[in-house]
This record gives sequence, structure tokens and C-alpha cells, in this order.
Amino acid sequence: MLKRILIVDDSEMTRRLISTAIRRFGDIEYEEAKDGFEAIQKLATKEFDLLFVDINMPNINGLELIDYCKQSDHYHAIPIVIISTEDSLKDQEKGLALGAADFLMKPIQLDRLIEVIKHTIG
Repeated sequence: MLKRILIVDDSEMTRRLISTAIRRFGDIEYEEAKDGFEAIQKLATKEFDLLFVDINMPNINGLELIDYCKQSDHYHAIPIVIISTEDSLKDQEKGLALGAADFLMKPIQLDRLIEVIKHTIG
């Protein structure tokens, strides 16, 4: 069954790294969003099985996006993986408390990224 992932990060390099890893899986499509506002627009048009969400983004930040999704009747069940830097440990804790399933530390390690995808949506 085809799975769909939404990558939400204002860093093009991070989005490219994650999309490269996703391409290793034949049955996963992905879309990208540069901030939380764009992510909300994409959520309204398609169903996603997993979200990768950066914490520090313009407009709607990652914590606000996680809270929005987890409070929504439509999006609350979508697993969310936080993407953050080591110096944002408090934000990681807040994201997990809001309902995120896991987190990836920047710079993202490819093996860990693939492990998270397999574990989260198999």
C-alpha cells in the first residue's frame, strides 16, 4: 500500500536529505513544505501517513504545527517526527509532550532516518 510523507522544514538541504532517504523505499511518496503554514495547506489537500517537522521555522513553527495536528480531529493520528538541533532540547521535550512520536537530531544521520521511517510506517 502506498504511503505518503510530508517533510516540513525551511532548510532545503534537510528536505533534500530526507527525500533522498525516502526514495529508497519504493512504496512511499513525499511532499515538501517550507513552513507550518504551507504544511497546513498541504494537509488539507491530501492524506499523509507521517510528518517530519522542523521546530524552528518562520510563520507557523514546528511546535505550533504539532499542537495544531494533535488537536485536530482529522490529523491527530498522524505520527510526527521532530527535526531539531541539539541546542533545542527543551523544544524537543515540548514537541514530544504535545504528541510527537520521535525526534531526529540535526545533522541527521541517514541510518537513523531510515530506521525511523521503517519503525513509524513500516
